[in-house]
Formats: sequence, structure tokens, C-alpha cells
Amino acid sequence: MSTLEAPDRTRARIGKRTLRKDDWRVYPLTTLVIFTAWVVYATIRAFWGAAFYVPEFHYLTPFYSPCLNEICDSVTVNHHTGSAAEFGTFLPAGTRGWIPFAAISLPFLLLFRLTCYYYRKAYYRSYWASPPACAVAEPHKKYTGETRFPLLGQNLHRYFWLAAVAISLINTWDAIRAFHGSDGGFGIGLGTLILVANVVLLWAYTLSCHSCRHIVGGRLKHFSKHPVRYRLWEWVSKLNARHGQFALITLGSLVAADLYVALVASGTISDLRLFN
Repeated sequence: MSTLEAPDRTRARIGKRTLRKDDWRVYPLTTLVIFTAWVVYATIRAFWGAAFYVPEFHYLTPFYSPCLNEICDSVTVNHHTGSAAEFGTFLPAGTRGWIPFAAISLPFLLLFRLTCYYYRKAYYRSYWASPPACAVAEPHKKYTGETRFPLLGQNLHRYFWLAAVAISLINTWDAIRAFHGSDGGFGIGLGTLILVANVVLLWAYTLSCHSCRHIVGGRLKHFSKHPVRYRLWEWVSKLNARHGQFALITLGSLVAADLYVALVASGTISDLRLFN
């Protein structure tokens, strides 16, 4: 009786790094530039300690929310004084320069984004070239996936999502407070619209997360027995299809909101008032 030999299961030997004909380098290089520029800007603003609040209209930059430093308790801009410390102050003013002003929210938001599936794809390709693109050989000899520290922490993404929801609620409160007029009553300015638009986009990014989709519709054997959760799952699934877009768009909306508040708070420009 003859013995059949098992077929050779080694990879095909391809001399070229890739057979792709398109310019696959555009995505990782563009992402590298955008991410690096954003991190530099956000880091500078997080430690700036000025031009973060407009007391006349209650505009607070999302980079400083919640504002817990002692200097948040009394801010004066254009002869108007107010408090940005909606949740009290327990960080002394002496921490300025080595602790970010959003010391509570910023670490969780960064961890939420760093562990996001779309951000992983972006910085794995752009900074680590692991791999730089689909169907392109990576330069690393070994691949361990996310089985070792610190990448093992990517599994905590669902918990960072819960923190992101709490922070989004705080940002929503900041946007509501921005409906404030110069006479102390109701008012709407361009800053109000920018802060509201930023919050809407942040909620779209947060709720379109894979973790949210699993929470509302996961571990169900019969959708027919859970019609409410099924409807929620359908709605989140539609958002989830654009999760990667929201991940990038919110980087821009955060910068736009922060920059506008900074320009108004520093007196560089005046807020365009639409009502009162």
C-alpha cells in the first residue's frame, strides 16, 4: 500500500514586497502627518493653562473639561469673571506645567482612542509598519499580535468606552451651558454651534463603537424576543459602518472647538452672536 505525501504548505515565494500597483504609501504617510500634528497641538494646549474659558458665554474648551485646577474657579476675560469648575477643584494651581488640565478625562479619552480598532489600524500601519498596508510585507521578522504587554491592554477597550460615555455626558453639559447670553439669559453664538456640533460628532463616534454595538445586541440568542435591543442594535450597526470616519472627523472637531474658544478667550477675535 503506497503512502501519500502531504502537500507542501509553505508560503508562496514572492520576491517583491508587494504586487500592488496603486500608491499604497499615501494612507500610512498621510495618517502619520495628521496624527503627529494633532498630538503636538493637543499636548501643547493640554498644558497651556490659558485661553480655555470664556466666562461671558460659558465657552469651555473640550481639552480642559472637566476643569479641576484651582485657576478654573475664577477666570477673567474682557472684564467678565466666571467659574469653569463645574465639578469643583482639587488639583492645585502648582500642577500647571506638568499635569494636563483635563487630568481626569484626558487619560481615559486617549486610552479609549488608542485601543479603538480603527486607531489601531492607523497607527500600526503608520508608525510601526505592521503591516504598512494590505498585501504588503512588513519589515518585522516576528509577529506576536496583541498577546504581549503593552498591546495586551487593547482588550480593555470596552472599559475605556464606559469612561468615554461619562466624559461625553460632561461635554454635553458644557455645550448646554454655552447657550448663554451676555446679559445672563439665553443666547446663541458661533461658539455655541461649534461646541454643539463637536458634541454631536463625539457622541456619533462613541455610540458607533464596536463595544457599544456588542452591549446593545450581544449575547442574544433570539432577536425576536428582544425587539427594543434589536432596534438599538440596528441603529448602532448603521453608525458602526461609519465609525472609522467619525474617529478621524472628531479629531478635527476637537481642534476646531478648542481653537475657537482659545481665540475668543485670548481676545484675538470676538464671538459672532446670533442671538443675544
